[in-house]
Amino acid sequence: MQKTNTQLPEIKLVGITSRTRNISEMDQSTAKIGLTLQKYFQGGFAEKISNRTNPTTTYCVFTEYESDFNGEYTYFVGQQVAPFDDLPEEFVALTIPAQNYTKFTNGPGPMPAVCIDVWKQVWVDSELDSRRNYIADFEIYDERASDHSKVVLDIYIGIKG
Repeated sequence: MQKTNTQLPEIKLVGITSRTRNISEMDQSTAKIGLTLQKYFQGGFAEKISNRTNPTTTYCVFTEYESDFNGEYTYFVGQQVAPFDDLPEEFVALTIPAQNYTKFTNGPGPMPAVCIDVWKQVWVDSELDSRRNYIADFEIYDERASDHSKVVLDIYIGIKG
């Protein structure tokens, strides 16, 4: 796994959301992330988004944190756009502000293990935990994720400047 620090400009996204917490995601009966992803992909939501800047890339964002990784947060799945025109009723617009990140690149490996492995590293990294800003963290699924048995994944964790 590679770990680097980087800075990214503002990112404008359109997609769908759900509100959850990590403890809820550990129980199939209360998990919402999988249901949100299923709704997004099976409902063809990506194709309904206007002005997509990169139609082959999906963003999964964790934002609007109640506190830290133990509290509630909003889970978002969608695509980058420019601009926010013609927003259909079922979608929300999300702007991730320009910020500093610790970027983790993991893989290749099978889904969902490749993703879970990165998050496990994030949650036990005490140095990173003290630097997190809990504004927006996100996963990027691009062409490197097309083969679900050999996914290469980037996860960006927002950190204090």
